[in-house]
Amino acid sequence: MNERIPVLNVHRLVKTFQQGSQNVPVLRDVTFSVGRGERIAIIGASGSGKSTLLHCVGGLDRPTAGSIHWLGADISELSEKQRGLRRNQHLGFVYQFHHLLPEFTAIENVALPLLIGGMQPVKAHTMAEELLERVGLSHRRTHKPGELSGGERQRAAVARALVTHPACLLADEPTGNLDRVTASGVYELMLELNRDIGTSLVIVTHDSELATRMDQIWRLDDGVLTRDASET
Repeated sequence: MNERIPVLNVHRLVKTFQQGSQNVPVLRDVTFSVGRGERIAIIGASGSGKSTLLHCVGGLDRPTAGSIHWLGADISELSEKQRGLRRNQHLGFVYQFHHLLPEFTAIENVALPLLIGGMQPVKAHTMAEELLERVGLSHRRTHKPGELSGGERQRAAVARALVTHPACLLADEPTGNLDRVTASGVYELMLELNRDIGTSLVIVTHDSELATRMDQIWRLDDGVLTRDASET
């Protein structure tokens, strides 16, 4: 990977939704970039457009205007198949709620992105086992999500997001549903894997403690993204 090419580059992004006969702006001329291994926090009030921004950046929603580049590739020029393949290879996603598949075991859930990417099952399960070990869940690998605690489910979700060694992890309130102690453990895990794997972090959060541990803090206010004035 060319270290000089931003992992993510977002330029003049606009997103509007139509309500009846009116266009409602959600994102207004948003521009930012994320370098290799960089950690970015995006903060802002509920309803300010943070989740919409993450969905657009991750290629899950189409912006109204502007451009998004993943490792130099303009995603608007990719076919759905190409976009899905690159998303699987280069991006990881973690949400407030784990979104694990209830009928699959922990190791099956973690291995799934590798299998979707075409990896042989034996190798995929070996890599999933290694990451479950890293997140302290190897002893729970055959348990289904309903048999895991909230913190264990979220650690499994982080493992699934990182098993492909993505260039960037997009996290939307990843600890918003956890108690303080469990949330702290998930923070440490993400930061450790950021250091060890070099995965960039873009984290939408209300948690000021997590935000202050990022390299940059950006604030989204009424659809406008700016560097946070309180950042030191």
